[in-house]
Amino acid sequence: MIVKSAEFICSNTQISKLPPPEKPEYAFIGRSNVGKSSLINMLTSKKGLAKTSQTPGKTQLINHFYINEEWYLVDLPGYGYARISKSKKEDWDKFIRTYLDKRESLQCVLVLIDSRLEPQKIDLAFCNWLGEKGLSFVLVFTKADKQSGLKTEQNVAKFKEALSETFEEVPQCFITSSENKLGKDEVLGFIDSVNKTFVKNW
Repeated sequence: MIVKSAEFICSNTQISKLPPPEKPEYAFIGRSNVGKSSLINMLTSKKGLAKTSQTPGKTQLINHFYINEEWYLVDLPGYGYARISKSKKEDWDKFIRTYLDKRESLQCVLVLIDSRLEPQKIDLAFCNWLGEKGLSFVLVFTKADKQSGLKTEQNVAKFKEALSETFEEVPQCFITSSENKLGKDEVLGFIDSVNKTFVKNW
């Protein structure tokens, strides 16, 4: 897939104000500071599309981007950022989980994992929640350029092993780098293949 157009549509904290669920959607989510904005900008070839920041937890809204006038890329708030009030964190969690669980046009959740780290409890817990809800997801390992390929492979293998304790089949994995565009064709190719099977059924 070649991304010819990518435009920001809206930011929201209310499910009722999201775009009509008539096009396939792909939600991007991960721990704060996992490199989500950089990855989105790399995939769309638009440097400033998603706002990058040195401050974790910058994305506090559901952001919809319309790609090739065919599908939505949805930028979700990062999880696991501690420097907000507990009540606000609970509000975010409820809001995000309601979106993920109820959004009719959501095709797949792309869970971003920092490839430099050993399996993190918070990432595993989120994947298990998606599994319990029966939501389709894939794993996108980020920042692969920051270390050797061998180290990345080892951490990916450890994460898959940890997930295999609760999943019969571990989801598809992609290894990416926003710096050198590693994984770009693979992730976009995956989205393209799912788009071909999209049927609006409501």
